[in-house]
Amino acid sequence: MSDAKVTKEMTIGEVMEKYPATEDIFKKFFGNGCFTCPGAKTEDIAFGCTMHGTDPEVIVKELNEAVENA
Repeated sequence: MSDAKVTKEMTIGEVMEKYPATEDIFKKFFGNGCFTCPGAKTEDIAFGCTMHGTDPEVIVKELNEAVENA
């Protein structure tokens, strides 16, 4: 894989805005809440993973695959 474009330190809102292809990955791991949650603009992916019991490495890998395949 090429250099990662998405990191767990990036905010959820930043990633969804910059890379619309990641929307389905966020829905898969976090549900639809990210699209209405005000915290999505300020909370990073690592925090979202903590709140949803998800491994950040897994979601970041899938987010980057979505970006690369868009």
